Amino acid sequence: MMNSKINHSMSLAKPDAHALSIKQRIAIALGITGLFILALALFNTNFPNKSLFLWLSLGLIFLGTILFANDAYLTKLEGIKNDAVWFKSISSRGTLGWITGIVLTGFYIVLYFYPQYLGLTSDGSSNTGIISLFDPLSYLLSGNPASQWFVYGTLYTVAILAFGYKFMLKYRHNRYQQLRTASVMFFQLGFAFLIPEFMARLNESPNYNLPYYDLKSIWPLNYYLFDSWSINGFLSSGTLGLTLLIFGVVSIFVISPFLTYKYGKRWYCSWVCGCGGLAETAGDPFRHLSSKKLSAWKIERWLIHTVLVFSVIMTTAVVYSFLGKDPNSYWLTQNVFLIGVGVLLSVIFAVVMLFKRDELGKDAKYGAIAYFITIAALIILYYTGTTEKVFLIKSGHLRSAYGLYIGSLFSGVIGTGFYPILGNRVWCRFGCPMAAILGFQQRMFSKFRITTNGGQCISCGNCSTYCEMGIDVRAYAQKGENIVRSSCVGCGICAAVCPRGVLKLENGSMEGRINSNEILLGNDVDLMELVNKR
Repeated sequence: MMNSKINHSMSLAKPDAHALSIKQRIAIALGITGLFILALALFNTNFPNKSLFLWLSLGLIFLGTILFANDAYLTKLEGIKNDAVWFKSISSRGTLGWITGIVLTGFYIVLYFYPQYLGLTSDGSSNTGIISLFDPLSYLLSGNPASQWFVYGTLYTVAILAFGYKFMLKYRHNRYQQLRTASVMFFQLGFAFLIPEFMARLNESPNYNLPYYDLKSIWPLNYYLFDSWSINGFLSSGTLGLTLLIFGVVSIFVISPFLTYKYGKRWYCSWVCGCGGLAETAGDPFRHLSSKKLSAWKIERWLIHTVLVFSVIMTTAVVYSFLGKDPNSYWLTQNVFLIGVGVLLSVIFAVVMLFKRDELGKDAKYGAIAYFITIAALIILYYTGTTEKVFLIKSGHLRSAYGLYIGSLFSGVIGTGFYPILGNRVWCRFGCPMAAILGFQQRMFSKFRITTNGGQCISCGNCSTYCEMGIDVRAYAQKGENIVRSSCVGCGICAAVCPRGVLKLENGSMEGRINSNEILLGNDVDLMELVNKR
């Protein structure tokens, strides 16, 4: 009996589309060699020149990614390039996918909870292991020895830069994708990596005690901004520290709402955010794994808004514990602060219920529940809180619990480690409180929406398949309905992979836009009147 290899591909044009070329295999070998050097460092290999081997390792990883991308995309015509993603083991929840997920998850667990296994020392002695390999670069930038967070930040930045280059080649037919990818690469390298390190070098002067501060990380994503150690650090650093603190507050209440009104949440989630930057670049091969089930959408809505409510209550409690009760000693007392937060939330709730209640529908009821839970928590805090305790719990314990379960386990271990299993936006969909706030603003008053031309839609399903946020874009396109969803991050991939140009990202005036629901429901709508308004 003849021994033949069974090919499971259904492609008629090229069944072996998933095979790697010789150049791609060489590129992968270079990248693995770079990772192997890091693995040797992890096991305390004594390198004769740490700086040389560090740059060699990072350079091989970067070079391998670039060579792979060049051969994968520059040898082909511009256009949609998602060949055989369901036939590659790493991108179809195959063996390689599970191995990658387990390795990434294991790395995050060690990083967050067992940094001593990476070589971090707590007794003041020199670092060992992989952390010591990064010491030369850390001394160069900040003047301090490396920590597990510096190692993570360096690898994070290298991943966004290298895979960002790959992403730009893949979508080189789409100027929007190239611009936003260049943007996240710029913000990650400058604002998230280099500037915080330079700020640390400033702390060598007795005039500065600046806390670590990623300038693009806005509350509630930057949940430690209002911790006592952070505020004390800013206030003790003179004009620069006060400016950074004011910038953080203004970002929350002025800059962020204004940019969301103009451009939707995409200005942050797809152009600035480091979590989104890694998801869009290194996580791009896994975007089709995002669940499109209705059950996933229901879990998403409940989970992400629960995290947001918890974040608001936790931050309020932490700031409350930092303040005092004596008005002669504090211009902002605990009671005044709680009343101010309650009034602010009440005004927002009243405005939304007054002007957007009909648009929200059933969500108005859920929003009311969240509001009353928050207000009840503020009332309890008013009567039970002290400087040391909030809700009868030590304030530090509350903050630590949030940092552990949300900041570490959810955003890191699950959010990134589960890329090959659940898709690249697990954290953004289900856990990011910043995404929840921006999504609320986007749905309530933003000018951003994705318009559709239903007459051109051929129902191929590319848009829904590659929507990393699990939105059934095709359902909107088939009806010619504008897409206004809280979860949409405006990545534009749905428009980039559409072969018919059905989808378009817009920020223009809402006046004159046609609501397809009015037409589909048989309402009396003068289409020409709406068109002439544009």
